[in-house]
Amino acid sequence: MVDLAVKIDKLNLKNPVMTASGTCGFGEEFSDFIDLNRLGGFIVKGTTLNPRQGNPYPRMAETASGMLNAVGLQNGGVEHFIHDIYPRICDYKTNILVNVSGSTVEDYVRVAEKLNDLEHIPGIELNISCPNVKEGGMAFGTSCTSAETVVNAVRKAYNKTLVVKLSPNVTDITEIARAVEAAGADSVSLINTLLGMAINAEKRRPVLSTVTGGLSGPCVKAIALRMVWQVSKAVKIPIIGLGGIMNASDAIEFLLAGATAIQVGTANFIDPQITIKIIDGIEDYMIRHNIKDIRELIGGLQM
Repeated sequence: MVDLAVKIDKLNLKNPVMTASGTCGFGEEFSDFIDLNRLGGFIVKGTTLNPRQGNPYPRMAETASGMLNAVGLQNGGVEHFIHDIYPRICDYKTNILVNVSGSTVEDYVRVAEKLNDLEHIPGIELNISCPNVKEGGMAFGTSCTSAETVVNAVRKAYNKTLVVKLSPNVTDITEIARAVEAAGADSVSLINTLLGMAINAEKRRPVLSTVTGGLSGPCVKAIALRMVWQVSKAVKIPIIGLGGIMNASDAIEFLLAGATAIQVGTANFIDPQITIKIIDGIEDYMIRHNIKDIRELIGGLQM
């Protein structure tokens, strides 16, 4: 009755609902709860060149209206993904993207090169919130120069859809968005987690082993919406919005603010079926408002 299909560069999504990296593992962990084929796509957990053990425990903490995480990109490395994970998930009939992380430009490039030949991985999401070890630990995504450098290098090595995930921990996110667009990004996803911390007052100690971590959940939604709206005015490439999306109404707000698609993150930990409920909720909203094509919603905020 309604058309939910959207397009992100060369990716045809049957609907705008995707999962956020790190919140649904490699997809297969959720196969007992939902039909993954119904999703517009899912993004597997952060993948690095070499295996990573992640940070010491405790590395997750509940906060008011959200959660903190400092997992530290624990994963088996790109070769483990290619040989052990990919064969198990490649037959899903949806878009599977790999979130790519690294500590140097060369790391990003080598991972992208290795993923480029995987037939059923039509795109990658570049996590530029990682610390650049050659630049003293400052995240790639916090300066236009470093963001442009890493995206440009990956663009030369990767010929499929390149999504760049933007950090909100910056003064002006539109400057970073324009920089990665100029460097060859096909799309941007935003926002990544905000830097936060939690303290145990009784013990007078930080809750997380790393002291600070990434804040996500409903508490970041207002900031994420504002940034999506700002970036939609600054770039011409499609935007994937995320940050505190807990239901269909939240997802629709991101579409109205200018997102072409959305990602669901923290909500997956609360309700593993939430993505399907959001898809159904968007369809119900369109029927109730007599909207035939979801593209009528994208950027449809009335000022």
